[in-house]
Amino acid sequence: MIEFRKSLLSTLCLMLGSPLVLAADPEIHWPGGWQVEEILPDGEAPVTAQKVSRQRAIKNDENGATLMVMELTGTPIETGHKVNLPGVLLEMRKSIQKDFAQGGYQSVCSKMHPTTLSRLEALETTCVITENGRHVLSQTLVGAVDTDKAYVFSYAGQAQAYEASKDEVSSVRNSLKL
Repeated sequence: MIEFRKSLLSTLCLMLGSPLVLAADPEIHWPGGWQVEEILPDGEAPVTAQKVSRQRAIKNDENGATLMVMELTGTPIETGHKVNLPGVLLEMRKSIQKDFAQGGYQSVCSKMHPTTLSRLEALETTCVITENGRHVLSQTLVGAVDTDKAYVFSYAGQAQAYEASKDEVSSVRNSLKL
């Protein structure tokens, strides 16, 4: 199995570079049976009220192998800073494709299209990762910008688990309060 958590995490790190301001953490309801983690940023500036929030849920099979990962990252943005959401998602998508290509995989990503994330207008793209023509993974990135935070909701998984988890992903997206 591909260790896709590394690729997922590296793409989400692109959002971590923006200046920080105070903002409330999002409310997210993860599905039952998923292992839920709150991720503390590595090597962040001194602890302050200004922080990046990252939450992750992992769905494992009966042997403990990762089937799916969902993650929500909220990055505070400086007052007056304008986030180029299409540019950020494009860079994240390129990073996914580059990481998988280095592992010998091929990927095709959809065009970014409008959607919503909680109450916010958002952009979404999905990448299908293949090996020798066989669909092995899918990853979706959904990005949105509020007045004081930029959000990325990402979910990725093995091909069959990704398809089988659509209702759970929808439930999380529909219950999300940003």
